[in-house]
Amino acid sequence: MKQEKAVVVFSGGQDSTTCLFWALEQFSEVEAVTFDYGQRHALEVECAKNIAEELGVKHHVLDMSLIGQLAPNALTDTGIEVADGEDGELPSTFVPGRNLLFFSFAGILARQIGAKHIVTGVSETDFSGYPDCRDSFIKSLNVTLNLAMDGQFVIHTPLMWLDKSQVWELSDRLGKLDYVRTKTLTCYNGIQADGCGECPACRLRRKGLETFLGKKSGTALPYGGSAEEVALP
Repeated sequence: MKQEKAVVVFSGGQDSTTCLFWALEQFSEVEAVTFDYGQRHALEVECAKNIAEELGVKHHVLDMSLIGQLAPNALTDTGIEVADGEDGELPSTFVPGRNLLFFSFAGILARQIGAKHIVTGVSETDFSGYPDCRDSFIKSLNVTLNLAMDGQFVIHTPLMWLDKSQVWELSDRLGKLDYVRTKTLTCYNGIQADGCGECPACRLRRKGLETFLGKKSGTALPYGGSAEEVALP
């Protein structure tokens, strides 16, 4: 893979930024693609642009605003409350068909720029029940993309079997933990770095960070404690 080209599906969040650093280690050439789908905070797209520019990665931003016209959800409609799913229901942040469309368009872009590899940060370990983050979906779509475009694409999911603490561990192994912590935007309320601390995305991110830092220091931090108790490397 060292001599080949990859496209990273890039949101500017913790997972996709970790994947971007992973891809830069694995491939000779990397480009990133971000989808503007009318998400709650335009800052997410700006954050992705800034990171790509800082890292010297060619960056594509594609207009996918049609998603908001098709399926009401908390990420495109500020009138819908961000909430976890209850009684087996999906969270209000689930956007039906989002990854199906995103990865399909990433495949089209990859074909145009001569890339055989598509990298995404989806995970079945901490996936909130989203069906389009499952390994079975990715494998199925990989076959479909190859049949649709007569190509030999490979979709890489380096985080598929990692929980959030292990994602932080990976960013640390790549020497980028502090960068990922301070530069990325995961928060549903549009607050960069450690975020608001209250939304589902922030709670998951914070719990993973505290678990990883606790393991690294040999001190188990209870969730809800301060990650600042353990010094960053």
